[in-house]
Amino acid sequence: MSGSDLTRRTAAELAQALADGETSSVEVTQAHLDRIAEVDGAVHAFLHVDTDGALEQARAADARRAAGSPASALDGVPIAVKDVLATEGLPTTCGSRILEGWLPPYDATVVDRLRRAGLPILGKTNMDEFAMGSSTEHSAYGTTHNPWDLDRIPGGSGGGSAAAVAAFEAPIALGTDTGGSIRQPGAVTGTVGAKPTYGGVSRHGLIALANSLDQVGPVTRTVLDAALLHELVGGHDPLDSTSIDQPVPAVVAAAKEGATGDMSGVRIGVVKELSGEGYQSGVLARFEECVQVLVEAGAEVVEVSCPTFVHALATYYLILPAEASSNLAKFDGMRYGLRVYPEGIDLPSAEETMRATRDKGFGDEVKRRIILGTYALSSGYYDAYYGQAQKVRTLISRDFEAAFAQADVLVSPTAPTTAFKIGEKVDDPLAMYLNDLATIPANLAGVPGISVPSGLADEDGLPAGFQVLAPAMADDRVYKVGAALEALLKDRWGGRLLDRAPELNGAAR
Repeated sequence: MSGSDLTRRTAAELAQALADGETSSVEVTQAHLDRIAEVDGAVHAFLHVDTDGALEQARAADARRAAGSPASALDGVPIAVKDVLATEGLPTTCGSRILEGWLPPYDATVVDRLRRAGLPILGKTNMDEFAMGSSTEHSAYGTTHNPWDLDRIPGGSGGGSAAAVAAFEAPIALGTDTGGSIRQPGAVTGTVGAKPTYGGVSRHGLIALANSLDQVGPVTRTVLDAALLHELVGGHDPLDSTSIDQPVPAVVAAAKEGATGDMSGVRIGVVKELSGEGYQSGVLARFEECVQVLVEAGAEVVEVSCPTFVHALATYYLILPAEASSNLAKFDGMRYGLRVYPEGIDLPSAEETMRATRDKGFGDEVKRRIILGTYALSSGYYDAYYGQAQKVRTLISRDFEAAFAQADVLVSPTAPTTAFKIGEKVDDPLAMYLNDLATIPANLAGVPGISVPSGLADEDGLPAGFQVLAPAMADDRVYKVGAALEALLKDRWGGRLLDRAPELNGAAR
Protein backbone atom coordinates (compact mmCIF):
# COMPACT_ATOMS: atom_id res chain seq x y z
CA MET A 1 0.00 0.00 0.00
CA SER A 2 1.53 3.32 -1.09
CA GLY A 3 2.23 6.15 1.30
CA SER A 4 -0.06 8.54 -0.58
CA ASP A 5 -2.90 6.03 -0.31
CA LEU A 6 -2.34 5.70 3.41
CA THR A 7 -2.39 9.46 4.03
CA ARG A 8 -5.67 9.82 2.12
CA ARG A 9 -7.49 7.29 4.28
CA THR A 10 -9.66 8.28 7.21
CA ALA A 11 -8.82 7.20 10.74
CA ALA A 12 -11.64 4.63 10.68
CA GLU A 13 -10.33 3.22 7.40
CA LEU A 14 -6.78 3.07 8.73
CA ALA A 15 -7.97 1.33 11.90
CA GLN A 16 -9.75 -1.28 9.79
CA ALA A 17 -6.69 -1.78 7.58
CA LEU A 18 -4.55 -2.28 10.69
CA ALA A 19 -7.06 -4.74 12.14
CA ASP A 20 -7.14 -6.68 8.84
CA GLY A 21 -3.35 -6.80 8.64
CA GLU A 22 -3.27 -4.86 5.34
CA THR A 23 -0.66 -2.46 6.71
CA SER A 24 1.26 -1.68 9.88
CA SER A 25 1.29 1.30 12.20
CA VAL A 26 4.93 1.87 11.29
CA GLU A 27 3.98 2.12 7.60
CA VAL A 28 1.06 4.42 8.34
CA THR A 29 3.06 6.65 10.68
CA GLN A 30 6.05 6.82 8.32
CA ALA A 31 3.74 7.76 5.44
CA HIS A 32 2.42 10.72 7.42
CA LEU A 33 5.90 11.74 8.54
CA ASP A 34 6.97 11.67 4.89
CA ARG A 35 3.97 13.79 3.97
CA ILE A 36 4.89 16.31 6.67
CA ALA A 37 8.44 16.47 5.31
CA GLU A 38 7.05 17.00 1.81
CA VAL A 39 4.51 19.76 2.38
CA ASP A 40 4.88 21.33 5.82
CA GLY A 41 7.47 23.77 4.58
CA ALA A 42 4.59 25.38 2.71
CA VAL A 43 1.80 24.80 5.23
CA HIS A 44 3.65 25.23 8.56
CA ALA A 45 1.05 23.24 10.46
CA PHE A 46 3.59 21.80 12.93
CA LEU A 47 5.80 23.49 15.50
CA HIS A 48 7.47 20.23 16.52
CA VAL A 49 7.57 16.84 14.80
CA ASP A 50 8.47 13.86 17.00
CA THR A 51 9.74 11.44 14.35
CA ASP A 52 11.56 9.05 16.66
CA GLY A 53 8.88 9.04 19.32
CA ALA A 54 6.06 8.48 16.83
CA LEU A 55 7.82 5.54 15.19
CA GLU A 56 8.64 4.01 18.57
CA GLN A 57 4.97 4.25 19.54
CA ALA A 58 4.00 2.77 16.15
CA ARG A 59 6.27 -0.23 16.69
CA ALA A 60 4.66 -0.82 20.08
CA ALA A 61 1.22 -0.65 18.45
CA ASP A 62 2.24 -3.23 15.87
CA ALA A 63 3.48 -5.52 18.63
CA ARG A 64 0.14 -5.26 20.42
CA ARG A 65 -1.73 -6.02 17.20
CA ALA A 66 0.50 -9.01 16.54
CA ALA A 67 -0.20 -10.32 20.03
CA GLY A 68 -3.93 -9.93 19.46
CA SER A 69 -4.31 -7.30 22.17
CA PRO A 70 -4.75 -3.84 20.63
CA ALA A 71 -5.16 -1.09 23.21
CA SER A 72 -8.16 0.43 21.40
CA ALA A 73 -9.94 0.46 18.05
CA LEU A 74 -7.61 3.29 16.96
CA ASP A 75 -4.42 1.62 18.22
CA GLY A 76 -1.67 2.51 15.76
CA VAL A 77 -3.46 5.41 14.03
CA PRO A 78 -1.24 8.52 14.28
CA ILE A 79 -2.48 11.86 15.57
CA ALA A 80 -1.37 15.48 15.85
CA VAL A 81 -1.85 17.52 19.04
CA LYS A 82 -2.38 21.26 19.41
CA ASP A 83 0.53 22.89 21.21
CA VAL A 84 -1.66 24.11 24.07
CA LEU A 85 -1.85 20.59 25.56
CA ALA A 86 0.93 19.45 27.87
CA THR A 87 2.99 16.56 26.49
CA GLU A 88 5.61 15.00 28.73
CA GLY A 89 9.05 15.36 27.21
CA LEU A 90 7.78 17.18 24.09
CA PRO A 91 7.96 20.98 23.71
CA THR A 92 4.76 22.78 24.67
CA THR A 93 4.87 26.46 23.82
CA CYS A 94 1.28 27.64 23.27
CA GLY A 95 2.68 29.43 20.23
CA SER A 96 4.46 31.87 22.57
CA ARG A 97 8.07 32.93 23.09
CA ILE A 98 7.48 33.00 26.83
CA LEU A 99 7.30 29.16 26.84
CA GLU A 100 9.91 28.55 24.14
CA GLY A 101 11.60 25.20 24.74
CA TRP A 102 9.50 24.25 27.78
CA LEU A 103 9.24 20.49 28.32
CA PRO A 104 6.29 19.59 30.56
CA PRO A 105 6.92 16.99 33.27
CA TYR A 106 3.48 15.44 32.71
CA ASP A 107 0.84 14.71 30.07
CA ALA A 108 -2.53 16.37 29.80
CA THR A 109 -5.27 13.83 30.61
CA VAL A 110 -6.39 13.70 26.97
CA VAL A 111 -2.79 13.08 25.85
CA ASP A 112 -2.42 10.35 28.46
CA ARG A 113 -5.58 8.75 27.09
CA LEU A 114 -4.17 8.92 23.56
CA ARG A 115 -0.99 7.19 24.69
CA ARG A 116 -2.91 4.50 26.60
CA ALA A 117 -5.05 3.92 23.50
CA GLY A 118 -1.91 3.46 21.39
CA LEU A 119 -2.10 6.45 19.03
CA PRO A 120 1.39 7.57 17.90
CA ILE A 121 1.76 11.32 18.39
CA LEU A 122 3.23 12.87 15.24
CA GLY A 123 3.95 16.22 16.86
CA LYS A 124 2.58 19.53 18.11
CA THR A 125 0.61 21.89 15.87
CA ASN A 126 0.85 25.64 15.46
CA MET A 127 -1.64 28.02 17.05
CA ASP A 128 -2.33 31.65 17.84
CA GLU A 129 -0.36 32.60 20.94
CA PHE A 130 -2.17 31.24 24.01
CA ALA A 131 -5.13 30.51 21.70
CA MET A 132 -5.84 34.23 21.16
CA GLY A 133 -6.86 34.69 17.56
CA SER A 134 -8.95 33.47 14.64
CA SER A 135 -6.27 33.06 11.99
CA THR A 136 -3.08 31.50 13.46
CA GLU A 137 -1.29 34.70 12.44
CA HIS A 138 -0.57 35.52 16.09
CA SER A 139 1.80 32.60 16.63
CA ALA A 140 5.26 33.69 17.72
CA TYR A 141 6.66 31.02 15.38
CA GLY A 142 5.10 32.10 12.10
CA THR A 143 1.77 31.84 10.32
CA THR A 144 0.14 28.58 9.26
CA HIS A 145 -1.20 28.53 5.68
CA ASN A 146 -4.49 27.14 4.41
CA PRO A 147 -3.88 24.07 2.20
CA TRP A 148 -6.68 25.21 -0.13
CA ASP A 149 -4.85 28.47 -0.85
CA LEU A 150 -1.46 29.08 0.75
CA ASP A 151 -2.04 32.83 0.68
CA ARG A 152 -4.99 32.47 3.06
CA ILE A 153 -5.44 31.77 6.77
CA PRO A 154 -6.45 28.32 8.10
CA GLY A 155 -8.60 29.76 10.89
CA GLY A 156 -7.65 29.96 14.51
CA SER A 157 -6.60 29.60 17.11
CA GLY A 158 -6.19 25.96 16.11
CA GLY A 159 -5.25 26.53 12.49
CA GLY A 160 -2.30 24.17 12.78
CA SER A 161 -4.43 21.14 13.66
CA ALA A 162 -6.99 21.91 10.94
CA ALA A 163 -4.31 22.54 8.31
CA ALA A 164 -2.47 19.32 9.23
CA VAL A 165 -5.65 17.30 8.70
CA ALA A 166 -6.64 19.17 5.52
CA ALA A 167 -3.14 18.76 4.05
CA PHE A 168 -3.19 14.99 4.79
CA GLU A 169 -0.27 15.37 7.20
CA ALA A 170 -2.31 13.69 9.95
CA PRO A 171 -5.53 11.68 9.76
CA ILE A 172 -6.87 13.21 12.98
CA ALA A 173 -5.85 15.88 15.48
CA LEU A 174 -6.78 17.36 18.83
CA GLY A 175 -7.69 21.03 19.14
CA THR A 176 -9.23 23.31 21.73
CA ASP A 177 -12.28 25.52 21.35
CA THR A 178 -12.68 28.63 23.51
CA GLY A 179 -14.87 30.67 21.15
CA GLY A 180 -14.79 28.59 17.99
CA SER A 181 -11.12 27.59 17.66
CA ILE A 182 -11.98 24.07 16.48
CA ARG A 183 -15.13 24.78 14.49
CA GLN A 184 -14.06 27.94 12.64
CA PRO A 185 -10.77 26.41 11.36
CA GLY A 186 -12.82 23.36 10.34
CA ALA A 187 -15.13 25.56 8.29
CA VAL A 188 -12.38 27.37 6.37
CA THR A 189 -10.25 24.26 5.70
CA GLY A 190 -13.03 21.85 4.70
CA THR A 191 -12.54 19.63 7.75
CA VAL A 192 -14.79 18.46 10.59
CA GLY A 193 -14.37 20.16 13.97
CA ALA A 194 -16.31 19.22 17.09
CA LYS A 195 -16.65 21.07 20.40
CA PRO A 196 -17.93 18.71 23.11
CA THR A 197 -20.15 19.78 25.99
CA TYR A 198 -18.16 21.85 28.48
CA GLY A 199 -16.85 19.39 31.06
CA GLY A 200 -17.37 16.40 28.78
CA VAL A 201 -13.65 16.15 28.00
CA SER A 202 -10.96 16.77 30.62
CA ARG A 203 -9.17 20.11 30.66
CA HIS A 204 -6.39 18.89 33.00
CA GLY A 205 -3.11 19.74 31.29
CA LEU A 206 -4.75 22.18 28.89
CA ILE A 207 -2.90 25.46 29.42
CA ALA A 208 -5.88 27.66 30.11
CA LEU A 209 -6.90 30.72 28.16
CA ALA A 210 -10.32 31.10 29.81
CA ASN A 211 -11.23 28.36 32.26
CA SER A 212 -14.99 28.68 31.89
CA LEU A 213 -14.86 28.55 28.09
CA ASP A 214 -12.02 26.22 26.98
CA GLN A 215 -12.87 22.74 25.72
CA VAL A 216 -10.72 20.04 24.06
CA GLY A 217 -12.17 18.40 20.96
CA PRO A 218 -11.46 16.48 17.73
CA VAL A 219 -10.32 17.79 14.35
CA THR A 220 -10.87 15.23 11.57
CA ARG A 221 -11.90 14.65 7.98
CA THR A 222 -15.14 12.80 8.75
CA VAL A 223 -17.83 12.92 11.41
CA LEU A 224 -17.25 9.26 12.30
CA ASP A 225 -13.56 9.94 12.94
CA ALA A 226 -14.51 12.85 15.20
CA ALA A 227 -16.88 10.60 17.14
CA LEU A 228 -14.24 7.89 17.51
CA LEU A 229 -11.71 10.39 18.86
CA HIS A 230 -14.28 12.07 21.11
CA GLU A 231 -15.25 8.73 22.64
CA LEU A 232 -11.58 7.92 23.21
CA VAL A 233 -10.59 11.10 25.07
CA GLY A 234 -13.91 11.97 26.70
CA GLY A 235 -15.32 11.01 30.06
CA HIS A 236 -14.92 11.96 33.70
CA ASP A 237 -11.52 12.95 35.08
CA PRO A 238 -11.07 13.44 38.84
CA LEU A 239 -8.10 15.72 38.11
CA ASP A 240 -10.46 18.27 36.51
CA SER A 241 -12.91 19.91 38.90
CA THR A 242 -15.15 20.94 35.98
CA SER A 243 -15.33 17.41 34.56
CA ILE A 244 -18.84 15.96 34.34
CA ASP A 245 -19.21 12.62 36.13
CA GLN A 246 -21.35 10.99 33.45
CA PRO A 247 -20.66 8.52 30.63
CA VAL A 248 -19.68 9.89 27.23
CA PRO A 249 -22.82 10.19 25.08
CA ALA A 250 -23.15 7.46 22.41
CA VAL A 251 -21.45 9.60 19.77
CA VAL A 252 -20.06 6.76 17.63
CA ALA A 253 -23.41 5.00 17.44
CA ALA A 254 -25.06 8.32 16.59
CA ALA A 255 -22.56 9.02 13.79
CA LYS A 256 -23.20 5.58 12.30
CA GLU A 257 -26.96 6.05 12.56
CA GLY A 258 -26.76 9.46 10.93
CA ALA A 259 -24.68 8.10 8.06
CA THR A 260 -27.83 6.38 6.76
CA GLY A 261 -29.05 9.85 5.81
CA ASP A 262 -32.47 9.43 7.43
CA MET A 263 -33.54 12.60 9.25
CA SER A 264 -37.15 11.59 9.86
CA GLY A 265 -38.51 13.04 13.08
CA VAL A 266 -35.57 15.40 13.69
CA ARG A 267 -36.52 19.01 14.39
CA ILE A 268 -33.93 21.49 13.16
CA GLY A 269 -33.97 25.09 14.35
CA VAL A 270 -32.48 27.73 12.08
CA VAL A 271 -31.20 30.53 14.34
CA LYS A 272 -32.47 33.84 13.01
CA GLU A 273 -29.65 35.86 14.60
CA LEU A 274 -26.84 33.74 13.11
CA SER A 275 -27.21 34.65 9.44
CA GLY A 276 -27.91 37.61 7.20
CA GLU A 277 -25.99 40.89 7.39
CA GLY A 278 -22.23 40.39 7.60
CA TYR A 279 -22.34 36.87 6.16
CA GLN A 280 -20.76 36.17 2.77
CA SER A 281 -23.40 35.38 0.14
CA GLY A 282 -21.69 32.15 -0.93
CA VAL A 283 -21.54 30.95 2.68
CA LEU A 284 -25.27 31.62 3.10
CA ALA A 285 -26.08 29.91 -0.20
CA ARG A 286 -24.29 26.72 0.87
CA PHE A 287 -25.99 26.87 4.28
CA GLU A 288 -29.46 27.18 2.75
CA GLU A 289 -28.73 24.30 0.38
CA CYS A 290 -27.70 22.12 3.34
CA VAL A 291 -30.91 22.93 5.20
CA GLN A 292 -32.88 21.92 2.12
CA VAL A 293 -30.90 18.67 1.86
CA LEU A 294 -31.86 17.83 5.44
CA VAL A 295 -35.51 18.68 4.76
CA GLU A 296 -35.52 16.35 1.77
CA ALA A 297 -34.12 13.66 4.10
CA GLY A 298 -37.11 14.02 6.40
CA ALA A 299 -36.13 16.75 8.86
CA GLU A 300 -38.61 19.32 10.09
CA VAL A 301 -37.25 22.89 10.03
CA VAL A 302 -38.39 25.77 12.21
CA GLU A 303 -36.97 29.26 12.63
CA VAL A 304 -35.99 30.14 16.19
CA SER A 305 -34.99 33.46 17.65
CA CYS A 306 -32.27 33.91 20.28
CA PRO A 307 -32.27 37.70 20.80
CA THR A 308 -29.35 37.88 23.23
CA PHE A 309 -27.01 36.20 20.72
CA VAL A 310 -26.40 39.68 19.25
CA HIS A 311 -24.63 40.52 22.53
CA ALA A 312 -22.55 37.33 22.60
CA LEU A 313 -19.46 38.83 20.97
CA ALA A 314 -19.27 41.75 23.43
CA THR A 315 -19.98 39.43 26.35
CA TYR A 316 -17.26 37.01 25.28
CA TYR A 317 -14.66 39.74 24.86
CA LEU A 318 -15.17 40.84 28.44
CA ILE A 319 -15.25 37.40 30.06
CA LEU A 320 -12.38 35.90 28.09
CA PRO A 321 -9.82 38.71 28.64
CA ALA A 322 -10.74 38.84 32.33
CA GLU A 323 -10.05 35.13 32.78
CA ALA A 324 -6.98 35.31 30.54
CA SER A 325 -5.41 38.16 32.48
CA SER A 326 -5.67 36.03 35.62
CA ASN A 327 -4.42 32.83 33.98
CA LEU A 328 -1.42 34.46 32.32
CA ALA A 329 -0.18 36.07 35.53
CA LYS A 330 1.83 32.91 36.25
CA PHE A 331 4.07 33.50 33.22
CA ASP A 332 6.47 35.85 34.96
CA GLY A 333 9.97 34.51 34.31
CA MET A 334 10.34 33.36 37.90
CA ARG A 335 9.55 29.62 37.72
CA TYR A 336 9.75 28.33 34.15
CA GLY A 337 9.93 29.48 30.57
CA LEU A 338 11.59 32.63 29.31
CA ARG A 339 13.44 34.98 31.66
CA VAL A 340 14.63 38.38 30.43
CA TYR A 341 16.69 40.79 32.52
CA PRO A 342 16.12 44.50 31.92
CA GLU A 343 18.90 46.36 30.14
CA GLY A 344 21.01 48.84 32.06
CA ILE A 345 20.15 47.51 35.53
CA ASP A 346 22.90 45.61 37.34
CA LEU A 347 20.75 44.06 40.07
CA PRO A 348 17.17 44.10 38.82
CA SER A 349 14.33 43.43 41.21
CA ALA A 350 11.85 40.62 40.69
CA GLU A 351 9.26 43.12 39.49
CA GLU A 352 11.67 44.62 36.94
CA THR A 353 12.57 41.14 35.66
CA MET A 354 8.91 40.18 35.38
CA ARG A 355 8.17 43.35 33.43
CA ALA A 356 11.04 42.75 31.00
CA THR A 357 10.14 39.08 30.57
CA ARG A 358 6.47 39.71 29.86
CA ASP A 359 7.30 42.54 27.48
CA LYS A 360 9.59 40.34 25.38
CA GLY A 361 7.70 37.08 25.84
CA PHE A 362 4.14 38.12 24.97
CA GLY A 363 2.90 39.24 21.56
CA ASP A 364 0.67 42.23 20.83
CA GLU A 365 -2.64 40.34 20.89
CA VAL A 366 -1.86 38.74 24.25
CA LYS A 367 -0.88 42.09 25.73
CA ARG A 368 -4.06 43.66 24.34
CA ARG A 369 -6.28 41.08 26.04
CA ILE A 370 -4.36 41.17 29.33
CA ILE A 371 -4.83 44.94 29.50
CA LEU A 372 -8.53 44.70 28.61
CA GLY A 373 -9.11 41.91 31.13
CA THR A 374 -7.24 43.63 33.94
CA TYR A 375 -9.26 46.79 33.34
CA ALA A 376 -12.57 44.85 33.37
CA LEU A 377 -11.65 43.26 36.71
CA SER A 378 -10.29 46.42 38.34
CA SER A 379 -11.86 48.12 41.32
CA GLY A 380 -14.80 50.27 40.30
CA TYR A 381 -15.28 48.53 36.95
CA TYR A 382 -15.86 44.89 37.93
CA ASP A 383 -19.65 45.20 38.29
CA ALA A 384 -20.01 47.51 35.31
CA TYR A 385 -18.18 45.22 32.90
CA TYR A 386 -17.36 41.69 34.04
CA GLY A 387 -20.42 41.40 36.29
CA GLN A 388 -22.76 42.62 33.56
CA ALA A 389 -21.18 40.26 31.03
CA GLN A 390 -21.87 37.31 33.31
CA LYS A 391 -25.53 38.35 33.55
CA VAL A 392 -25.82 38.48 29.76
CA ARG A 393 -24.15 35.08 29.63
CA THR A 394 -27.02 33.73 31.74
CA LEU A 395 -29.53 35.25 29.32
CA ILE A 396 -27.75 33.57 26.39
CA SER A 397 -28.05 30.22 28.15
CA ARG A 398 -31.76 30.85 28.67
CA ASP A 399 -32.18 31.63 24.97
CA PHE A 400 -30.59 28.28 24.20
CA GLU A 401 -33.00 26.54 26.57
CA ALA A 402 -36.00 28.19 24.92
CA ALA A 403 -34.74 27.33 21.45
CA PHE A 404 -34.12 23.69 22.34
CA ALA A 405 -37.72 23.48 23.54
CA GLN A 406 -38.67 24.05 19.90
CA ALA A 407 -35.96 22.04 18.13
CA ASP A 408 -33.69 19.05 18.72
CA VAL A 409 -30.68 20.87 17.26
CA LEU A 410 -29.88 24.39 16.14
CA VAL A 411 -28.05 25.16 12.90
CA SER A 412 -26.21 28.08 11.34
CA PRO A 413 -23.22 28.82 9.13
CA THR A 414 -20.07 28.09 11.16
CA ALA A 415 -18.24 31.26 10.15
CA PRO A 416 -19.49 34.39 8.37
CA THR A 417 -16.91 34.15 5.57
CA THR A 418 -14.49 31.80 3.91
CA ALA A 419 -10.76 32.06 4.62
CA PHE A 420 -9.46 35.59 4.21
CA LYS A 421 -5.98 36.47 2.96
CA ILE A 422 -3.04 36.41 5.34
CA GLY A 423 -2.40 39.93 6.63
CA GLU A 424 -5.85 41.19 5.63
CA LYS A 425 -7.21 41.58 9.18
CA VAL A 426 -4.22 41.16 11.46
CA ASP A 427 -4.12 44.88 12.27
CA ASP A 428 -7.88 45.15 12.78
CA PRO A 429 -8.76 43.27 16.00
CA LEU A 430 -12.51 43.90 15.74
CA ALA A 431 -12.67 42.53 12.19
CA MET A 432 -10.75 39.48 13.40
CA TYR A 433 -13.08 38.95 16.37
CA LEU A 434 -16.14 38.94 14.09
CA ASN A 435 -15.03 35.62 12.61
CA ASP A 436 -16.29 33.91 15.77
CA LEU A 437 -19.73 35.53 15.61
CA ALA A 438 -21.62 32.25 15.14
CA THR A 439 -19.47 29.99 17.32
CA ILE A 440 -19.12 32.05 20.52
CA PRO A 441 -22.66 31.51 21.91
CA ALA A 442 -22.03 27.76 22.32
CA ASN A 443 -18.96 28.38 24.48
CA LEU A 444 -20.77 30.89 26.67
CA ALA A 445 -23.53 28.33 27.32
CA GLY A 446 -21.29 25.24 27.39
CA VAL A 447 -23.32 23.37 24.76
CA PRO A 448 -21.79 21.01 22.15
CA GLY A 449 -21.35 21.87 18.49
CA ILE A 450 -19.88 20.53 15.30
CA SER A 451 -18.84 22.06 11.98
CA VAL A 452 -19.26 19.97 8.84
CA PRO A 453 -18.14 21.07 5.34
CA SER A 454 -21.09 22.60 3.48
CA GLY A 455 -19.45 23.11 0.09
CA LEU A 456 -17.46 25.73 -1.77
CA ALA A 457 -18.51 29.37 -1.86
CA ASP A 458 -19.24 30.69 -5.35
CA GLU A 459 -17.15 33.84 -4.97
CA ASP A 460 -13.80 32.20 -4.30
CA GLY A 461 -14.17 28.41 -4.48
CA LEU A 462 -13.13 28.06 -0.83
CA PRO A 463 -14.76 25.84 1.83
CA ALA A 464 -17.62 26.91 4.05
CA GLY A 465 -19.00 25.19 7.15
CA PHE A 466 -22.38 24.13 8.53
CA GLN A 467 -22.70 24.29 12.32
CA VAL A 468 -24.94 22.02 14.41
CA LEU A 469 -25.56 22.75 18.12
CA ALA A 470 -27.34 20.62 20.73
CA PRO A 471 -28.22 20.83 24.45
CA ALA A 472 -25.55 20.04 27.04
CA MET A 473 -24.65 16.33 27.15
CA ALA A 474 -26.66 15.70 23.98
CA ASP A 475 -23.48 15.51 21.91
CA ASP A 476 -24.87 12.47 20.10
CA ARG A 477 -27.40 14.74 18.36
CA VAL A 478 -24.74 16.87 16.67
CA TYR A 479 -22.95 13.75 15.46
CA LYS A 480 -26.16 12.22 14.09
CA VAL A 481 -27.17 15.33 12.14
CA GLY A 482 -23.59 16.07 11.08
CA ALA A 483 -23.06 12.53 9.78
CA ALA A 484 -26.38 12.62 7.92
CA LEU A 485 -25.49 15.88 6.18
CA GLU A 486 -22.01 14.56 5.39
CA ALA A 487 -23.42 11.39 3.82
CA LEU A 488 -26.10 13.23 1.84
CA LEU A 489 -23.61 15.78 0.49
CA LYS A 490 -21.08 13.07 -0.35
CA ASP A 491 -23.70 11.41 -2.53
CA ARG A 492 -24.40 14.72 -4.25
CA TRP A 493 -20.76 15.61 -4.72
CA GLY A 494 -19.61 12.13 -5.64
CA GLY A 495 -16.97 12.21 -2.88
CA ARG A 496 -15.69 14.25 0.03
CA LEU A 497 -15.06 17.98 -0.22
CA LEU A 498 -11.35 17.53 0.53
CA ASP A 499 -11.06 15.34 -2.56
CA ARG A 500 -11.40 18.60 -4.51
CA ALA A 501 -8.62 20.42 -2.63
CA PRO A 502 -5.66 21.47 -4.81
CA GLU A 503 -2.55 19.32 -4.44
CA LEU A 504 0.35 20.91 -2.59
CA ASN A 505 3.77 20.79 -4.17
CA GLY A 506 5.68 21.41 -0.96
CA ALA A 507 7.38 24.54 -2.25
CA ALA A 508 7.66 27.30 0.35
CA ARG A 509 5.68 30.44 -0.38
